[in-house]
Amino acid sequence: MLSRRARHFEGSVNALYRERDHSRERGETVYDLISGNVHLGGIRYPQAILESALRDGLEQAAVYRPDPKGQRAAREAISREYAEAGIAIPAEQIVLTPGSSVAYSYAFAIFADAEDEVLTPQPTYPLFEGIAALAGVRMVPYLLDATRGWAIDLDHLQASITTRTRAIILISPHNPTGAVADADQIAGLVRIAAQHHLPIIADEVFGSFLFDRESLPRPAAADAPLVLTLNGLSKRLALPGLKIGWIAVSGDTARVRQALSALEAISDLFLPLNEAAQFAVPTLLREGRGFEMEYQRTIRARRDMAVEILSTNPRISFVPPQGGFYLTFRVDAPAVDEEKTALDLLKREQVLVHPGFFYDLPPSYFVASFTSEPAGLREGFTRLSRYFSA
Repeated sequence: MLSRRARHFEGSVNALYRERDHSRERGETVYDLISGNVHLGGIRYPQAILESALRDGLEQAAVYRPDPKGQRAAREAISREYAEAGIAIPAEQIVLTPGSSVAYSYAFAIFADAEDEVLTPQPTYPLFEGIAALAGVRMVPYLLDATRGWAIDLDHLQASITTRTRAIILISPHNPTGAVADADQIAGLVRIAAQHHLPIIADEVFGSFLFDRESLPRPAAADAPLVLTLNGLSKRLALPGLKIGWIAVSGDTARVRQALSALEAISDLFLPLNEAAQFAVPTLLREGRGFEMEYQRTIRARRDMAVEILSTNPRISFVPPQGGFYLTFRVDAPAVDEEKTALDLLKREQVLVHPGFFYDLPPSYFVASFTSEPAGLREGFTRLSRYFSA
């Protein structure tokens, strides 16, 4: 009765999540080192500013006049943010979306036909599998090299390109490794994209959270043929419920014009964004700068805590994350069954982490988030380290 595409999404809750739910039903404290929802870690955008911005937004949205690209006031505010970072992306080249997931679906739709290929970094993010299934495209991995701090393996990237390749995804800071592609990696990626006339989909949703550098190397700042830069307010301003993201299009004039025309037409089919929220964007960006700086310091401090705790355990090896909300670690033990180990960790220590195969990581890897509130974060990582010492 259902389509093949719909059947892709059939399934049941996995054993790890079932055990988590059972633990909570028993009244046990679960130290969730999976969630990237900073609200659960006590981080909230200032309520007074949010209420004021939305109140003003409601007044401006009193008469419904939608713009397929998104309300100009919001796009101009985002354009100014790029200008302050030294990147010229005018408002006309920005399309608002309800978050990066929809932005990916738009990008796949304009670049790929059924069974075409999009290159994505491996380790990957499970979200892509579902979005690709809906779009009918194939995700082909290119490797990030753990021995070089999860740097892009440019040779493998080059070798992964076929006649069906239609785009290259870059995620920097990367989820789940926390790697940030440096200027040399960006230059190499851009060179390969130009050689094969491929667009780059640059996911920068964690770009405000950098731990080892002042600024983020970006394809949009390089001489790339076409770049779709994805970002939004969900991670940057701790406003996931607002559902405001965007695609900033840059590159060769003719290619930019063609991509924007297609993106505008697709967005016009749905007009998916809340109008009041769009009008609130300029105020949220402008008035939230003090909060954003404190938020960044908070995430950095929590990252440092997690790194400090894990660094004391000789059986755990990892590359300290350079950005984002997550870290990837390896257990130095033979024949580790990640799923069974993650389940046992949850049962014994009430600590929830993801087994690495969720992200197509090599054997013996696990993934954890460091966005929890400090007391729970310290307890969770301490229990995790204790478990793997046993």
